[in-house]
Formats: sequence, structure tokens, C-alpha cells
Amino acid sequence: MTNPVQIPQRSSQGGEVSCTMWSLYVPLLAYVFGLALFVYSRNVLGVVLWLVVAPCLKWAYIGLFPRISHLRGYVHVEDKVPAHTSKSQALVNYYSFVGCPFCPIMERRLEALRKEMGFTLNRIDVTLKPQVLTAKGIRSVPVVEVGENRLVGHATTEQLMELIERSQVPALEAIPA
Repeated sequence: MTNPVQIPQRSSQGGEVSCTMWSLYVPLLAYVFGLALFVYSRNVLGVVLWLVVAPCLKWAYIGLFPRISHLRGYVHVEDKVPAHTSKSQALVNYYSFVGCPFCPIMERRLEALRKEMGFTLNRIDVTLKPQVLTAKGIRSVPVVEVGENRLVGHATTEQLMELIERSQVPALEAIPA
């Protein structure tokens, strides 16, 4: 079995283009720890506020991320939509994490491409599946995997389309007898 070809995204703008697992699991653990602290101290109001306010703030951050990404040291996430697409029978594996602000953007782009190109999209949420990350050697998300090729980090629709087209398996030709 061969190792997949990693295609790490590089930013011409100098910003980050993916979320490391460390940067995603630490806030998740902090959330659980904070909740446990409020429960331990029997602070009912603190528990209720923590259960409601913290997820709402994270949801707002992810929603605002396309507009504020550059302020946080990430790339601008504008997209360059290709003029035309070709059909594909590829199986596209998409690895995401609940707290990653790039993941919803990538999922929308992949879904739009799937409608145009006709490939099969397999969504894999690795939030509570660190064993998948370890087995695949994934250290940051989002990850788009097509055949032996793997794109790591934020990508435009055009880059995703190129990955899918490049990973096409050519039709089998007749084998001479």
C-alpha cells in the first residue's frame, strides 16, 4: 500500500490555511473542564451560561470567520469559482472537525462541486474519532482525499476541482489477449 500524496496548501498572503488538531482539541478540553468546574462548585447559573454562551460564541466565530480570518492571522477565504467543470465518478473523502472555521466553508464548496461534477462525497467528522486521524496521519483539517491524493487546508473551488480531476481513474482499456 502506498502513502497518499499530501498536497499542503500554501498561502501567498502569508496566513495559516488550516486548523491543527492541537488548536481544536485544546478549546474542546477547556470547555469540558470549565463545565466540570461549574458543576463541581454547584454554580447552576454558571453551568447554564457555560452550556449556552460558550457554544453560541464559537458558532458566531465560525459564522463570522470569512470576514475576520485575516485579523486572526489566517488567509482571506474568498473563492474563485471555475467557469466550467467536468463530470467525475471519483470518491471524495472529506475530513472535518466541529470547531474548525475552515470546515464549513470547504463543505459548502465541495457540495456545490458535487452537484456540478456528480462525484460521491463521503463526509467524515473526526471530532470524536482521534483514531481516524492517527491512522491516516492527519494533523490538521480540513482534509480532502481523492484516491492517493490528499489536499490539506483551505482551498478554493478551483483547487478542489483540479484535485478531483487529477485523481480521476482512467477507464480500463481492453487488455490484449
